[in-house]
This record gives sequence, structure tokens and C-alpha cells, in this order.
Amino acid sequence: MDEQKQSINPAEIGRHLMQIRDRAGVKQSELAKRASLSAAVLSRIESGERRVTTEEVKDILEQIGTSEASQLAAALEHVWRVLPRPPLDHPDQDLLWQADQTAAELVALRDQPDTPHAFERRLSEYIEELNRIGEQIRNRHHQVAFIGSIGVGKSTAICRMTGLETSKEDGTPVPVLEVGGGGVTVCEVHLRTGPGYGLIIEPRTEEEIRQDVADLADHVLKGSAQIGDEGGAAESQGISKELARALRNMAKLAVQRKKGPDGKRIIIDPAKDLAKQYPTHREFVVEVLTRMELHRRDLRDLWYDIASGKSPKSWLRETFADINNGRHPEVSLPKRIEVIVPEQLFKTSDLTVRIIDTKGIDRTAAREDIEVHFDDPHTVAVLCSSFNNAPSAESRLLLERAKESGVRGLEVNASLLVLPRPGEAMAMKDDATSTPVESAEEGYELKEEQVGLALEPLGLGNLAVGFYNANEDPAGQAQEFLVGCLNRTRDSFRQRIRNVIDDAHALLKNHGEERIRAVLRDAGETLRTWTTMNATVPAVQEHVQESLLTQIQDAYASTVRAAVRREGEWTQLSYSHHIGYGARRLAVLALGKAVEDFSGHCKILAATPRFAEAAGLIAQAERVLTTSYEELLRKVQLMAQTVFREALKSDSQFWQACMAEWGRGPGYKGRVTGHNRKWFDNEARRKLEEELIALIGREWEKTLRAVTELLEPAH
Repeated sequence: MDEQKQSINPAEIGRHLMQIRDRAGVKQSELAKRASLSAAVLSRIESGERRVTTEEVKDILEQIGTSEASQLAAALEHVWRVLPRPPLDHPDQDLLWQADQTAAELVALRDQPDTPHAFERRLSEYIEELNRIGEQIRNRHHQVAFIGSIGVGKSTAICRMTGLETSKEDGTPVPVLEVGGGGVTVCEVHLRTGPGYGLIIEPRTEEEIRQDVADLADHVLKGSAQIGDEGGAAESQGISKELARALRNMAKLAVQRKKGPDGKRIIIDPAKDLAKQYPTHREFVVEVLTRMELHRRDLRDLWYDIASGKSPKSWLRETFADINNGRHPEVSLPKRIEVIVPEQLFKTSDLTVRIIDTKGIDRTAAREDIEVHFDDPHTVAVLCSSFNNAPSAESRLLLERAKESGVRGLEVNASLLVLPRPGEAMAMKDDATSTPVESAEEGYELKEEQVGLALEPLGLGNLAVGFYNANEDPAGQAQEFLVGCLNRTRDSFRQRIRNVIDDAHALLKNHGEERIRAVLRDAGETLRTWTTMNATVPAVQEHVQESLLTQIQDAYASTVRAAVRREGEWTQLSYSHHIGYGARRLAVLALGKAVEDFSGHCKILAATPRFAEAAGLIAQAERVLTTSYEELLRKVQLMAQTVFREALKSDSQFWQACMAEWGRGPGYKGRVTGHNRKWFDNEARRKLEEELIALIGREWEKTLRAVTELLEPAH
């Protein structure tokens, strides 16, 4: 084998030889005879223990004689010159091979010494596009992130549709994940396929746990109706009930409920009793941390052992519940729990899918751990809504924020999953006639129409909508919907690379014709004129802190208090996340309209008959500007997060002033907002924002230059 072929791992070749032989129904001993090999040698080849030559592989595959064997033989002959070689079992092997061959032709032409600069830039851009999209296709690891309010039924739906259920003594199926009326799971949960049944725990740091215990101390020492809470007892406690439950169990301070002599229920709270012994905040925190014995909680993974005497899923359910509730003596408070099962979670043969059960939304939907999923091309963000209020307010808010921050492709990477309860679909009536529906499916259709109308103002009227009643609908219904969402994502990758291949072939075919070069120059002049007219970044009258200040007002007072205690970095309210979002939104407000105008301008040019032969250039220019603009948004977001986080972290006086507002009566959030406004209005912070605006200007200039460098000279 030559150098490229030798790079294929013998284990990979052997594995595929064995799979193809098995699917062909040929026994190993029979194939060994056909290929004039001993059964022992063939066994070593299939196990990857023995290197195999090209001729040996070709002969073995020829003896198998199936079309799949022929495809593998052809794949082994490929010499990859530009794109990295994909795995031998990759379903898009042929498409990626076309992309590599096209890229190799482009490289050869680009590297000729007499290639003009503009033409070289076009060739290089095509090569970069083929590599970039090729990597998206080659990567078969995808995520499906379920997002929704607490109590909407995400965890139950996930377990039912994936078969992650076990049975009670009476045979009733129950989910492996702990479920209830909402507010049950202590952290984000990931589910994936692995070598067996197990749990992997990513623990919170000791500092994070200390802050959590401090929140618990606030709740216990002062009661749930904090003096500083604007809503009094109606406001949520600063610590979530599931986190408080886990901390109490770890410290052996669980609330006990017993019946008294008179039959009435008595609530005994050991934490309240402990607070009488350690009445100061610091003493109470130290005592709780001591009781938790964190130094003993160093177990990070647990695996099913048949010696437990339980079925694998029963063990998984019980162990998960112990970890989630802080009852396992060797496991610390989790930041993330990975649930590992040996079976495939989604019925898709060629993808590796990780399911993410995000922490339920409680009032604050605009969270970093949720919004990060909308900007990842390999993640499908599944917004879960109850039936009667679909699409939920939280779903609409998240989609609106994603649009405002310039996230593209929501129609491909997001979907809405409606989770009806029994009877809700049948209660639907036709809006025009008030006629009751005759089936749940008809109720689903009517609700889907309503959802489409509700999302139309966001330009998302065609967003994929699925329905799944976990109590009545077959699991395959939800599986089919979500696999369809994954396939739609994959198809978008494939279509993009096909478009680039087609445009590149047209360029390679016609690049030498002077007549076509004249058309390219003409089209290029109109594009260059547009870039000149739009070179200046318009001023925007908003500021990076607007999203943050809005969220402070919308959040629970205790949530704001918890964020302040952590110097602005908390999952429920992250300062750096909202500042980054605000900076990205500034860039969208300044440039989003220009980017849309450029796309419209390109569509008009492409539809103009005299520019027909410049269609490839026009499409490439649009892709270059769009891709550069998306990179600009990410860079601006990252810079804002970084510089403002550093500035906030270094300003201890600001945090002390915010901390001091707790306990001074109603209006806590307003007073904290006032401190925040003052902090951002400071001259040093205004300079940071000015630097961001300057960065937007520089990156926009680079974006336009990337477009003009594609264009033929005007002479």
C-alpha cells in the first residue's frame, strides 16, 4: 500500500471485512478457503492483529463478491490528497471523494505560478469551503438537546422514546431517569451509547459547592421569604429545591415528615435545629461542609455488576436517583451526569447521537447552558412545550433571542416537540366551525397550524413541529420525528458541499474563456460597488449590557443574589453570557440588514440573464460574506465575554456594593440594577464597548475585503 493507504488502521480494515462477510452470510472458514488463507490468518486479519496488503484485501473482497465488498475495495484504492480520509464505513464516502478530487484540481490550478491573484483567491476559497463542509459531513457525532420548562415532561418523554424504562413490581413501566412534577434533576444529564450500563459524574468544584451551601444557609437562616425579596414568600428561594435536597442529604439534614400522636403530620427540619447551634452564616456553612465530607466523595464512575442481583436498568434507575439526590456516600454533588447504556438510543445506523436533558427552565430561559445549543451545527435544539400553550413563551423567547443574535439555520437545527397529556389533543376544535376533532392526529394537525401562525412573525412558520404523548403514542413516533430532524441537518451539509463542487467544476471548466472573464468583471463591478457603498458600519444606539439588565429585572431576586455572590458567573444568570449576547446583538443591529441586503443583491444578479455565467462567482461571494459575518459575530461575542469578565472579576468594590443591598427591604433588584448601570456607565467600561465597536469595524472591513479579493480587476 502507498502512504495514504497505509494510514488506514489494520483494525479498521479487519472490522469492516468481518462486517461485510457477516452481512454476506459467509462463514470465516469458508472465506478462508476461497482466499487460500488459513482460518487462523483470516481471524487475525479480521481482529486487526495482522497487517494486510492491498492484494490480500482485494482478493478477500473479491471472494465475498457483494456490492458492499466492491465498494470497500474501491474505497481502499482512493488516495486522498486534500481532505482527510473518512472512515471506511462512512455513508458519504463517495461524496467526500468527489470533494477531494475537486479540491485536488483546484490546488493544482492555484499553485501554478501565473495564476492571477483574484482567481487564486477564488480557488483558495473553494478549497477552504470543501474542507470546512467536508469536516461537518465527516463528523457523525450529533447531539439532541431537549429544552423546556420544569415539569413539561422532557425526562419522561426521553426515557419512553428511547426504551430507558424498567418495571415496578406490578409491571408498570417507570423511567430510568428520576422524574416527578418538575424540579427533580439536580443538573444537566447526558445519555449516550457505551460499553455497558454505567454512570459518569462530572462533579462541581469545591468552590462551587461552597457557594451552593452559602445559598442554602441564606434559605435556612432567614427563611424562604427573604427580607430583600420583592415578592416575599411568592419569590423562589435562591437555591433550587432539587439542589437544596441533594445538599441536605449529603450533610444528613434531610427534612423529615412524621405523624404525631394526633395523626397530624409533623415536619422536622434538622437544618433549622443546626442553625440554632450555629446561628452565623459562616459557622453554618462550615458545619454543613464538614458534615458533607467532600474528601471522601471521589468516585467518578459507576458500572453495573450482575452481582448486584438487580436488572441493569433497575440498577441504573436506583443508582441515578441516589446520585441525583446526594444519597451516594462516595459521589460528590454533580455538575453533569452521563448515563451510559449499551444499546442504541436512536434508530439511526450511521450516526453517534448524544441526548442532552437540559436543566428545566424556571422563569429564566436565557441561560448560557441552553442558548449554546442553537449555534452548534451538529446539535438539534428540541424545544419542548406542553400542548395547550404550544409554542411556549420560553420557546418563543429563545427563538427570538437566537434570531436577534444572528443565529442562522434555525429551520435546520431547531425544532418544537409538543408533549400532550391524555385527552388534550381530543379537546381541540376547528377554529372556523367549532367542530370537535375526531382523532388525536387531527388535534395534532390543528395545533401544528396554530404553532406555525404563532412563529410566523419570527420568520419560522415552517419550523419542524412534532407531537409525542408519552402515555399513549408509540415510541417510534417521536423517534421518527427526531431522526428526521437529524437527517435534515445531514442533508443540509450534503447540499452545501454539492453546491460548492458544482460551482468549482464550472470554474475549472470555463476559467480560460475571455468572454466569461468579461462577464465576471462586469458582475464583479456591481459587487465591488456594493461593498464600497456599505463599507461604513452604522452607529447603534444600544449597549452591551441591555440583555443583562433586562434579565436582572426578570429573574427572581434570590437568583440575582446568587449571581452576585458568585461575581456574576452562575448558570441561572451569567453576566459574561449576557454581555457576550449583547455585544453580538449590537453587531447584528449594525450589520444584519446589510448582510440581508447583500444576499438580496446577489439573488437579483444571479437572476439577471447577462450575469448567468457569473452565477458561480455571485454564489461564492454571498457564501464568503455570510461565513465571514458569522465568524465576526462569534469573535465579537467572545471578546465581550472575555474583557468584561476580567473587568468584573477585578472590581471587588462593585460586588461588595451589590452584596450589601440584600436585606435592605423591597426594591432589591432595582438597587442592584442601579449599581450595574453605574458600573457600565463608567468611562473605563465605555472604552471597552468602544473597543468592541472598533473590532466590529475591523472585522467588517476584513469581510468586505474577502469578497473583493474574489473579483476580477476592473480593467
